[in-house]
Amino acid sequence: MKRQATISRKTKETEIQATIDLDGTGVFEIKTGIGFLDHMLEQLSRHALIDIRLVAKGDLHVDYHHTTEDSGIVLGQAVAMALGDKAGITRYADVHLPMDETLTRVAVDVSGRPYLIWNVKFSRDKLGEMDTELFREWFQAFAQNAGITLHVQNLYGENNHHIVETCFKGLARALRLAMTPDPRQAGRVPSTKGTLSV
Repeated sequence: MKRQATISRKTKETEIQATIDLDGTGVFEIKTGIGFLDHMLEQLSRHALIDIRLVAKGDLHVDYHHTTEDSGIVLGQAVAMALGDKAGITRYADVHLPMDETLTRVAVDVSGRPYLIWNVKFSRDKLGEMDTELFREWFQAFAQNAGITLHVQNLYGENNHHIVETCFKGLARALRLAMTPDPRQAGRVPSTKGTLSV
């Protein structure tokens, strides 16, 4: 069964289409109009080995909030759709992701129960033209719509670019592990309830 999905979302604020393949090789084509967000989503694709094609047109003349949040919504919905009933997946994963002086811990449960713990602080208000407060908005939107429990904690670091990049790369690596089929599950849903529903 192919674990692929295409999601379209159109509002008065944004118009976004995304296609993903969970069993890809990390090929990406991402155009949000926000350079730094593109860079982070490219990291997500490459390190999770998820093929992502995402094109967004948003009200960037207002600010970057709607485009950032809505891209998280659309990618989260695509992941949930591609996972289907989650039969056979590993489900849980965690990773410590280093980048120079920075270390971030990310843990995920592909549970169908969305929840975000975000323990990340920045010393600058912006990276490039992007408000650093928007990164939490993206992770919240993604976790809520993917139906995952997601804990992100920056343990230490000084460079704000490194801090946020370890968050995205950590998510990528944890997702890659959690969504990988476990041959010992033999196609079962990894829950004693018999279901992992959003």
